[in-house]
This record gives sequence, structure tokens and C-alpha cells, in this order.
Amino acid sequence: MNRPLSESLLPPEEHVLSTLEADGRRRWLKPRLSKGAYYRKRRLVAYALFAVWTVLPFVRIGGQPAVLLDVPARRFTLFGFTFLPTDTVLLALFLLALLLAFFMATALFGRVWCGWACPQTVYLEFLFRPIERLFEGTAGRGGPPKKPVSAARTAGKVIVSFLACLYVANTFLAYFVGVERLGRWIVAGPFAHPAAFLVVAAVTALMMFDFLYFREQMCILTCPYGRLQSVLLDRDSLIVAYDRRRGEPRGKASKKALGEAGDCVDCMRCVTTCPTGIDIREGLQMECIHCTQCIDACDDVMHRLGRAPRLVRYSSKNRDAGAPKRLLRVRTVLYPVLLGIVLTAFFVVLAHKTDVQTTVVRNPGSPFVVTDEGAVRNVFQVKMTNRRKTPRTVTVRVTRPAAARVVAGHERVEIPGGRTVVAPVTVEIGRSAWAGHPVPVTLEVRDAHDDTLLGSDEIRFLGPLGAVHPAKKETP
Repeated sequence: MNRPLSESLLPPEEHVLSTLEADGRRRWLKPRLSKGAYYRKRRLVAYALFAVWTVLPFVRIGGQPAVLLDVPARRFTLFGFTFLPTDTVLLALFLLALLLAFFMATALFGRVWCGWACPQTVYLEFLFRPIERLFEGTAGRGGPPKKPVSAARTAGKVIVSFLACLYVANTFLAYFVGVERLGRWIVAGPFAHPAAFLVVAAVTALMMFDFLYFREQMCILTCPYGRLQSVLLDRDSLIVAYDRRRGEPRGKASKKALGEAGDCVDCMRCVTTCPTGIDIREGLQMECIHCTQCIDACDDVMHRLGRAPRLVRYSSKNRDAGAPKRLLRVRTVLYPVLLGIVLTAFFVVLAHKTDVQTTVVRNPGSPFVVTDEGAVRNVFQVKMTNRRKTPRTVTVRVTRPAAARVVAGHERVEIPGGRTVVAPVTVEIGRSAWAGHPVPVTLEVRDAHDDTLLGSDEIRFLGPLGAVHPAKKETP
């Protein structure tokens, strides 16, 4: 006689994942909605983030998008400044500063990013779950529907969710292609820009897969942040925790009246409202995103029973153990110090960046030539990248040493906006001024109209060792 699959499997020795049934099947979560004080605050934050994320691609600073991550062109514009491929140090410092700020925020406030500002959480909890609840008949309360959902309602849910995904996908793409180009793609239609259409379709399909199917699995299985809790948090970091001393032993209200139970009545509201399906009473867990839904749910129960709120509350490991709160500790001192050092280095490097990124390299071939008059010449390639969107007309000069001069090259160079131009320049040092050994030379790029310095670079000027003999060409 064949036994059911659930009976033929050995029970797991411990809890594995909150979204897995005992037989390994996925447990689909339909969390209840707990509209407490924290939920209302998170909803305000979410709506503000929706507005910021939607409007930000349209904002322009100094004629450039506030944020544009143009990967094919390798140009990353952030709040008025454009990072170029040559800005490796600057970009590395910027990313390091973001990482340190993230570590510092985690050490102080725990996973506040996950529960309050992560796009995955914000869009799922305040856009896609409300759509689902609307069509499943659970609007305003959440949880599983009380009766089977009709095919028409399911189709409506998918259609509206698709439109929401299309909005999210286009908002996401605007940060990478710009609103102007994205607008042209939309107006021209799929056949005018098939590659662009496929990109939009692929991103929309990924959004549909994520928000309609994968959902909380993104936080539990894919995102590495939860697995980094053990190294990013310490015993004084802010966490969502259950007050075990007050709540245990669990029992009915009648047992509490007899002094036989704690405040927790084991109603399971904290579990059924959790978007990742965990029981916060089991302690800090990888799946917890600190969304505070369990706090609102438990506060509601405590209010109904006439008991003090915050049986589940923001706390820390040390607070739960009865230890005093410590604000100054190794992490909260080290992270701000390192962040200050990195930001200082970033702004120092940024202050030395000019409108035209200038790089001077030696021309391939003979490193130098000696003219019939005994002058030494080097040919350089001056690579100039215009950071601005508007074209610039520039001139190239040599300023050091004083005896050096430009004898051949473009007197005026037109650099289109956002483009790179390479101009050959021949620099000469006369026979009497030649030092007999390599010397550094500085080439400057200046605005052709007002003579403003736009960029400069230094390179070694090569020549024969010792005195130069006229009418004799030499190579090393």
C-alpha cells in the first residue's frame, strides 16, 4: 500500500526555510495586513520613494541628468558630475564610501534598509500586494482569500500587475538610457527600435517573475544581505525582537490572570503578518527584514487585551540581556572615521578634476628625433575628453620647461559634448636648452575663447644623452 509522500519522508531535524513545507514544497505566503503606527510611517516613506524614483530621471543638474548610468558608453553621471573610464580612483572611492555608509547604518540601525527603503520590499509591499489583495477580495486586511478567486479576477490581477511592472521596468531603464532616449523608444514603437523593445520586454518579464512569483524568495534565497548579518551587526545593533522575559511562558488570558503565563497569548498574529513567514519569537533570523509588521500586529493584540504595547519591539541583543545601551563602540567609531577619510580623499580628487579630462601619451614609433639644427623633438598624442554635453574649442600648449614649445599640431581643437578627441602634438626643445637627459614636460588644454585652464598632464620628454650634435639624427 502506497503511503502519502508527506508520511514517507523523514521529518527535518530543524527549521530550514520559512517558505518550505515539510515535504519540500513551497509554502505560498499571504501575509495579513497590520495597520499600526509603523505601517503608516512605512507607507508614507514608500509613497515618497515612489515619487523620488519616478521623478529623479527627469531632474537635470548643470544641463545633465541627475542620475544616468550609461553602461555602453561607460559614463556614469551622478548629481551633476560625470564619471569617465579614466576616473577609476574617483569611482572606487565613491563606491567605497557608499559601502562604508551602508555598514555604518547597519551597525547602528540594523536592517532598516531592507524593511523601509529597499525597492524589492517597497514595491512588493506597497504596490503589488495591494493589487493582489484588491482582486482577491482581501483589501485592507490581507491574508489568504476566504473563497476561491475567479478566473476573471485572476486575469485582472495579472493585467494590472503587468502594467505596474511596465511602469517599474521603464522607471528602472530610465536610469540607464535616459528619459529622452526612452521616450523616443516608446513613441517610435517596437519595430523602429527592436533591440530597445526587447530590452524593455525582458526587464518587464523579469519584474513579472519577481513580483508575481519569486517575491519574498528574493530576500530569503537571493539577496546576500541577510547572510551578512552575523558580521554587520553587533550586540548593540538595532533589531526587531520579542521580549521573552515578559512574554513567556505563553498562555491564554485566563492563565495570565492566574499568574501562570506571560503576556504572549500565542495568537500567531506576528507569524501570519510576517512577509517572510518567520516567527519572531524564535529570535533574530536571517529571513527577518525588520519591516515591523510583527510589532504592529502584537501591539494591536496587546491593546485589545488591555496590556502594555511593545511585547515585540525594536531592541538589541544587549538590551534583551539586560545590559546597558552602548552608542560608542568599535564599529560606530571605526566606520565614521573610515568614511570621513574616504570622503575627504574623494573630494580632494574631485576638486582636481577639470571640465576636459586630459591624458598625454607618447606617439608610437621613434621616441624622439633630432633636427638638422640640433633641436630635439617628441611627438605626443593628447587625449581630451569633454565632460560637458556642449562642445568645447580648445588649444594645446606646453608650459614646462620654459624652453619647450609646440612646433606642430592642432592650434584649435573642437571637442564635441561628451566625446573624446585625440590630437597629435609635436614638442621641441632647442639644442642649447637641451639638458642632456630626459625632462618632464607639462601640456595644458585651455579654452580657445577665454583662455581658461581646462586640463593638463605631464609626461617625460626624451632625447639623446649628453650634448646634441647638429645634422645628426639619433635614436636610443
